[in-house]
Amino acid sequence: MKPIELDRDSETERDLLAALTGKEAGRDQAVAYRTRRVVLASHGVMQDQKAGRKRGRALALASILLLILAMGPFVWRVTDDIAGGEHWADMATQSSLWICILFPALVAAALVAGWMRQRP
Repeated sequence: MKPIELDRDSETERDLLAALTGKEAGRDQAVAYRTRRVVLASHGVMQDQKAGRKRGRALALASILLLILAMGPFVWRVTDDIAGGEHWADMATQSSLWICILFPALVAAALVAGWMRQRP
């Protein structure tokens, strides 16, 4: 088999020969380190974004749970008054009814506004 003759003046042939003989390992190692740093930084950013989404979901669920817990007595009062035959024009019944209607609407509006603000 005849050996390959290379023109020693050609830059690409010198680079090819250096790559084949392993003389550019330092440069390859630097590229590998740089690539590793970029990948690790991207992974860190993705982890932070994932944690932010989880935090937002947890906050939304907590606010819904607190709303349900806070609305319980008002819903109970309205249900008891209506089932007991109380008059709808009673001030306490009307106040409880308005609270049962407006508070969930306000919380829903706040959740939708927060959701729309986060979406691009």
